[in-house]
Amino acid sequence: MPKLLHTGQVIIDLVMAVDKLPQAGGDVLAQSASFEAGGGFNVMAAAQRNGLPVVYLGRHGTGRFGDLAREAMKVEGIQIGIAHKAERDTGLCVAVTDASAERSFISYIGAEGEVSTEDLASVPAQAGDYVYVSGYSLLHVGKARALVDWVLGLPTGINVIFDPGPLVESPDEPLMNALLPRIDVWTSNGVEALRFTGAADIDSALDRLAGHLPADVLMVVRDGPQGCWIRQRGDCQHVPGFKVEAVDSNGAGDAHAGVFVAGLARGLSAVEAARRANAAAALAVTRWGPATSPGTAEVDALVRKDSGD
Repeated sequence: MPKLLHTGQVIIDLVMAVDKLPQAGGDVLAQSASFEAGGGFNVMAAAQRNGLPVVYLGRHGTGRFGDLAREAMKVEGIQIGIAHKAERDTGLCVAVTDASAERSFISYIGAEGEVSTEDLASVPAQAGDYVYVSGYSLLHVGKARALVDWVLGLPTGINVIFDPGPLVESPDEPLMNALLPRIDVWTSNGVEALRFTGAADIDSALDRLAGHLPADVLMVVRDGPQGCWIRQRGDCQHVPGFKVEAVDSNGAGDAHAGVFVAGLARGLSAVEAARRANAAAALAVTRWGPATSPGTAEVDALVRKDSGD
């Protein structure tokens, strides 16, 4: 069976819920606070819970945050590919969700911001595997060059998934430009696609993305409660979302990405995989916390219910 090699960053989220964010210099009381594994962990947990074996191919640190990250991956059954700990601790993200279910982040990068070619070669990628690359990785000087070189050297039978994240804003940055021809699956939300392409709407963004990416690339652009858009070889389709009462949007996009890749690995069509991913994201926003992706059974149940089966 294929596996997912995730080359992104697992960090620890300090998750807090507030009615509204304070003004500069202000203070508010949170209704809740907890430490949770986050970052790339959310995508990996979603994929693993939906039947796709996952290997974390990133660094993890020495200290209490590194311990939390490793324990969370162990609980999910995620394999840690790089055996040795880094000298410094895993990084931290403060994730604040307000009453509208919107979230804001402040991140500090630790051990996960560095990787070597030897680290990346520690787990062989095999034909049919999926390699997940996060745009955040391209921002870390201790990681970006080694990661891109390794990805460009992968055989063509290995599927490269790229998630730009909110901080990669242009195809013109040298490492981003080098990576574009090797991408097999693009996954992002609508805001990220618009920022990356400079387009005014998702339809135009998909057109512009097609001009930067290989001819047969599969593009998935999430559109919040409306679901997502998929495009491949000029064929564009809208896959509707599921109506739910959202309480926390943190981790919904990660749930979507992980479940979508798990669906592709099972041999589902892009539309079928997207429908399952939409269901997972819908369930995720009804729960507090970052790694709230449901498992296979819950996704199946929502898809069946919506279909009237």
